Amino acid sequence: MRGELRLTVPWFVLILAAGCGAGVPSAPATPAAAEQAAFAWPSSLTVVGDGYPGPGAACRRIGESAATVDLLDDSAALVGCPSAEEAARLGGKVLTEIDGVTLVSVPNDRAAKPGEGDGQGDATVAGTSYNATAQIACAGYKGAAAGTCDAGVIRNGSDGITVEVSLPGSVKRAIFFKPDGSFLTFSTAEADGTAAMPISAKRKGDATVAKLGTEIYEIPDAFVLGG
Repeated sequence: MRGELRLTVPWFVLILAAGCGAGVPSAPATPAAAEQAAFAWPSSLTVVGDGYPGPGAACRRIGESAATVDLLDDSAALVGCPSAEEAARLGGKVLTEIDGVTLVSVPNDRAAKPGEGDGQGDATVAGTSYNATAQIACAGYKGAAAGTCDAGVIRNGSDGITVEVSLPGSVKRAIFFKPDGSFLTFSTAEADGTAAMPISAKRKGDATVAKLGTEIYEIPDAFVLGG
């Protein structure tokens, strides 16, 4: 009687097969999955603009606050970055870290770039006429609760400074300042009833609180003047 045929697999093949199965790496995470949540800028810092040295960049210009009053320098821009590595790439002098933000002093003699918001030359945020953009505290438009509104600033030297606030329904609210940064007035019109609204302003720390009727806008000096 013919014997039963048996195939014997060498022991080292079994080990290799087992090892291959155990060692197969899982699929790498996509960049989006590995990316950290959007950086939360601390309330201790006055953040100006939408990116430094250009729109969309990770770093931001930092204005005056209790935490930064001793760090500001007329000859340099104070910039905050989410990490020390990003701060080092700016080529300035790293000063300190505050609430997770690395602060770096960047000399003003560096070439102005769109969106820096420094008012030098005709540098503007790409696709706009603004020298800088930011979100400012606002309330009261058509009964709106306190929140934030998108705003852009146009600095025209001796012609004064205009802060334009974007409101619901494509409405723009223009607020005018003198060249020295002091409040001047609002743009009003008879057609929408704003001409009859009382206008006032007061100082609140390093910001101007401007009122038009029940509308309230808080505009930081650093945003108006660009540091």
